Amino acid sequence: MTTAGNFRTTAARVACDVSIAGVPWPAYKVIALVLGAVVALVVGVATATAAQAVLAGAAIGTLTWVALSAYCSTCR
Repeated sequence: MTTAGNFRTTAARVACDVSIAGVPWPAYKVIALVLGAVVALVVGVATATAAQAVLAGAAIGTLTWVALSAYCSTCR
């Protein structure tokens, strides 16, 4: 038997998950990883310096991950 509270939690989880190779990932993690890779690529092309590209990509990816993680935890 499913209560209304369980249904809402399950529905929210399904809407926030992305299936990668059959494994459910929270959408905010995928967004953070993609955004970090894009920033690393753009900075790498613009500066031609690997160190700056990696640091910028890691910084943006980490900040996005933490911010969206906090936002998603308050929505549940």
